Order: sequence, then C-alpha cells, then structure tokens
Amino acid sequence: MTDEPLAFSSHQFSGVARVFPLPNLVMFPHVMQALHIFEPRYRAMFEEAIEDDRLIALGLLAPGWEKDYEERPRLRPTACLCRIATHQRTPQGTYNVLLLGVRRLQLGRELTTDKLFRCFEAEITEEREPGDEDAAAALQQQLLAAFKRSMPKIPQAYEQLDQLLGSQITLGMLTDIVSYTIDLDLDCKLRLLEECDVLRRTRLLMDAIEARVRGAGARTFPPDFSAN
Repeated sequence: MTDEPLAFSSHQFSGVARVFPLPNLVMFPHVMQALHIFEPRYRAMFEEAIEDDRLIALGLLAPGWEKDYEERPRLRPTACLCRIATHQRTPQGTYNVLLLGVRRLQLGRELTTDKLFRCFEAEITEEREPGDEDAAAALQQQLLAAFKRSMPKIPQAYEQLDQLLGSQITLGMLTDIVSYTIDLDLDCKLRLLEECDVLRRTRLLMDAIEARVRGAGARTFPPDFSAN
C-alpha cells in the first residue's frame, strides 16, 4: 500500500481532467471513497495519474448510459476532482485505491486523445463561504442536529459524530460530508454538488434531510464503498 501526500491547491490542477464515470455515486470534496479498479481503461487512467499529479475526477453518468457504456456515454456536467490518497496493486494487476475529494469541477469539452480513458477540459468551481460567522455556526449546529435525527437512535453513534464533525470544520465541509453520507437520490446529491453557495447548499440539504425523516427510515452509517 502506497500513501500519497493529501495537500492540494487549485494551481496543481492542469485544467484537463481524467474522468472516471460512475452510474450510482456522487462524490464530494472533503470525503474519502474506496474503489477497486479492474477495467483496463481505468487501470491505465490510475497508472497515469499515479505517475503524474495523482488527480482524477469522479463523474456521474447521465440517464441512458447503459446502451453506450463501452463507448462514450453522456456525463453530467458537474464532477468532483479527487486526489489518490493510497493505492495498492494486486497480483492480478488490478488496483485498490482510496480517493480524497478535493474540489468541485465543471466539465467542458471532451478532448480527442489516443488514451484508453476519457479526458475533459474542466474548471474548478470554488465555493462561497458565508460572511456571517455567527450565522454559519448556528446553521452548522442545526445541520448536525438534523443529521442525527436521520440516523438510528444509537447514543454511541451520536458521540462519535460529535467528535468527527466538531467545531473545527467549516460549514461547507460539513455539508459535503453529510451530503455524501446520507441516503438521498442521485439527482438531489448532484444538486448539492452543483451548489457552490454554502448557505444555499446547507438549506437545500436540511430540506432534503427533513423530507427523508418524514418519509423513509434511516440508512446505516456510514455508506458502503463502491466498485467500478
């Protein structure tokens, strides 16, 4: 297992994203996602990234992707830029990787290359943190309380959550962690990823959580990992 440096600044991104499309996962900054990489085209993608800047983007396939999966199915335009945190090559030549989401991306034109995988022009979209720190702190407590209401009634889990999501993280980070973790439909999660204004994103997320609490039961915390 090889560990990589996790620090990231926007100038490290070249403006061209290697995009790993997934049908059922919306990735967010500030969270980690495990993947098992076995298709040759995506093994080539990760091998290039490991040797280069350790950056890939996780994108969401648009509806109808099944009939064109082996070619170039349409992608939703918002993706998450990720840094490879750890990677391990198996004896079979596949990879187990752990990705850290670092920034939101807006995908542009797809590039024509001789590579096995897809590359897009892309632009980092920076989020807008609230200017009122007191209002942000109050919203953070409201969001944490709403998140707890959506979880099973397990006191130990609440204690762990308080430790994990303490006051040291920003409201924007908290919204991303909760958006990734909670069981919401893909369109809702994509709207949360698209929203760069932290206050609007927080309110959208809280509305979604309250609707979920009123509707269905809570999902197990944390969510399962995904494989390609």
